[in-house]
Amino acid sequence: MNEDQAKPAQYLISTVSKRSGVKTDLIRAWERRYEAVTPSRTAGRQRVYTDQDIARLKLLNQAISNGHSIGRIARLSLDELQSLLKRDTHAAKQPMGVVTPIRANNRDLAEEYLEKCFSAIIAFEAAVLEGHCENAIAELGPMPFIEHLLTPLLNKIGESWQAGLLRPAHEHMATAIIRSLAYILRSSAPSPKQAPRLIMSTPLGQLHEIGALLATIIAEFKGWHVTYLGPNLPAEEIAAAVKYARACAVAVSISFRTDDHVINREIRRLNKLIGKDVALIAGGRATSDYQAVLDEVGALSVQNYEHFKLILDRLRIQTSLHDYS
Repeated sequence: MNEDQAKPAQYLISTVSKRSGVKTDLIRAWERRYEAVTPSRTAGRQRVYTDQDIARLKLLNQAISNGHSIGRIARLSLDELQSLLKRDTHAAKQPMGVVTPIRANNRDLAEEYLEKCFSAIIAFEAAVLEGHCENAIAELGPMPFIEHLLTPLLNKIGESWQAGLLRPAHEHMATAIIRSLAYILRSSAPSPKQAPRLIMSTPLGQLHEIGALLATIIAEFKGWHVTYLGPNLPAEEIAAAVKYARACAVAVSISFRTDDHVINREIRRLNKLIGKDVALIAGGRATSDYQAVLDEVGALSVQNYEHFKLILDRLRIQTSLHDYS
């Protein structure tokens, strides 16, 4: 065997990302902060990885999706990671409807990051806020980050802004940072071809899009194919997207109550345009302020993220039954 044959195969980070399902930004973060993998370098200083590195990243990605912290599992061996995932599989075979709470140590960690992030917002330190958020995603995993850190943080920002403790500039800065993290948070796994399709947006006049972005991420983790349209769209455009994408559901996020009747008009218009065969879902902090019109059109009102997941699961089952009927 010559020297070239003895060397293990080496791959650039773009190839590793595609094969492992881990985004390049996260690979670099895990390498830099936790030494999860230790790539070598080419003469041109490019990172190169082995098949073993790809295997590790696949296992780490799956374990984090199961709720484990990267900081606690980054240096486990391949055998240890495989054993951990086997235990997770066994634990997942519990009866339907049982919700596994966030681990106590992760809850404490989320609360600690919440204070750090809010302090960075008050101090108007965008880079510090971004660093805290990136570290929290790596430590907690995407879903716990959204549910136990980001959601309380957004609520705290909204309450402080309404109380006059934060300026609009603070809120806009935080929103920009959170929006930039959406790429890292979104699921790396492509949706199956037969995945149900969902359109996500905010109604006309609703400019705050973070709730819609987070709902998009959650739906993708639940196996839906989601088309995110951004904020502030009239009913006609949202309905057109439903038609083009052949979506079976459309979700809108309503974050703030307005003094006029725009939302009522847009909800009625959207419901009429999409027809009875497309489910209309509404969520957001101000949803309860429009409950009358939502009940009138038969929309599904989201109470919280767990309720949103339940709605998606039920719609998916209904869609599957309809396809086979």
